[in-house]
Amino acid sequence: MPELALEIWLVCIGVALIAGIVKGVVGFAMPMIMISGLATVLPPDLALAALILPTLATNLWQALRGGFSAAVEATRDHWRYLAVLWLFIMLSAQLVFILPESVLFLLLGVPVTVFAMLQLMGFRLRFPASARRAVELGVATFSGFLGGISGVWGPPTVLYLTALETPKAVQVRLQGVIYGSGALVLALAHIRSGLLNGETAQFSALFLLPALAGLALGFLVQDRIDQATFRRATLLVLVIAGLNLVRRGLAG
Repeated sequence: MPELALEIWLVCIGVALIAGIVKGVVGFAMPMIMISGLATVLPPDLALAALILPTLATNLWQALRGGFSAAVEATRDHWRYLAVLWLFIMLSAQLVFILPESVLFLLLGVPVTVFAMLQLMGFRLRFPASARRAVELGVATFSGFLGGISGVWGPPTVLYLTALETPKAVQVRLQGVIYGSGALVLALAHIRSGLLNGETAQFSALFLLPALAGLALGFLVQDRIDQATFRRATLLVLVIAGLNLVRRGLAG
């Protein structure tokens, strides 16, 4: 267990709490907030290890909040998206040493930021029902391709679900399924890499309580806001996420 000053512990706990609240309200952005916040006071590898168990636990709760059958139903309705997404994550992961990560962050961050800002300003991203299958497969392919290389596939997924005007409860549940499976893969991968071991797993477990407490608070907010407010909050977080990806891309 790392020996940290009290103020650093307080910062880390606060970051986990805030990440949980945001995730509870809009259904995503926990890893982005935790890695950005924790890495300011912790070594990058320790910051990454710290978010693994909270991310896994919060996504499990989020996916199953409405019951197991509801999670299965949401998955069944979007099974094509999920299948294509994970297929291209597996395929594109083989290209990780070929394409520069900075270019991929820009390819993802710029369109996500632009489209989210346009929608906040009143532009509604819509497509006819006849085109849904093509759009679904196209976005899933794009998300999976970038996700396999950069580890980021959330923003395009959220943008797609928002364009469909997915009811907030279904959208949050489906995001829990998608990100939960990704969090499980991440945990297993880092058990193999050695990053998640006996010591770092204990460290990560310390942030379960503040992350879950934040998620519970976020759920309270989510339950009290209407669909329009949920959509605006989601788009605002997408803008922040997109700008963060652009920043990482420009940082090279």
